[in-house]
Amino acid sequence: MAIDSDIPVAERGDEAYFEVSNRQRPQGFDARLLQEPLTVLPTRRPIVFGESDTVSEAMRAMQSEHRGVVLVTEDGSALSRLTGVFTERDVLNRVIDRGRNPTKLALCEVMTLEPEALPVEASVAWVLNKMCVGGFRHVPVVDGSGRPTAVVSVRDVVQFLVEAFPSEVLNLPPEYGDVVYPTREGA
Repeated sequence: MAIDSDIPVAERGDEAYFEVSNRQRPQGFDARLLQEPLTVLPTRRPIVFGESDTVSEAMRAMQSEHRGVVLVTEDGSALSRLTGVFTERDVLNRVIDRGRNPTKLALCEVMTLEPEALPVEASVAWVLNKMCVGGFRHVPVVDGSGRPTAVVSVRDVVQFLVEAFPSEVLNLPPEYGDVVYPTREGA
C-alpha cells in the first residue's frame, strides 16, 4: 500500500505511525564542533594527590570540590607524571564494597593504574571517543611529559553542547511532554 506523503500525518490514520521510523533526522548538528580542541571545553584544574595519600583525604577533597575524580601522581603535585585516577566508582567498588577502612588505605592500593589520558592538543571528538568506547565519565588531560593539566568530565561536554545549542536545549517546555501552544493575539 503506497502512502501519499502530501496528506498530513494526522489525516493518514494508523499507517502514519509506521512511517515515522523512515523519516530522516534533522541535520542541525554542526560536525565542526567535534574538531574543536578540547581546550574549548569548560574544564577545571584537577585535584591531585600522591600515591601514599589516604582514600579518606581524596574522598574529602572530592566532596568539598563537588568532583567525581582525583588524579594521582608520583609525588602528589601536578608537576609529576600521572600514575593513576581515583573515582566515585572506586569508592563504591574497591573500598566500601570490600569493607576497607578509607582512613588507613593508600590511594595506590585502589586507584586505576596508568589511566588512559588525552594530550592537550586532542579534539572534542577524541574526548567523546574515550568516554564512549572506554565507558569513562572523566578523562585526564596530560602535557607532553605526562603531567596532568586538566580533567574533562561528562558534565563539561554537556555544558559545551548546551552552550553550542542554547535555543534547542534551553527553550523547551517546563516539563517533558508539555505542549506549548502559540499564544493567540488579543487573548
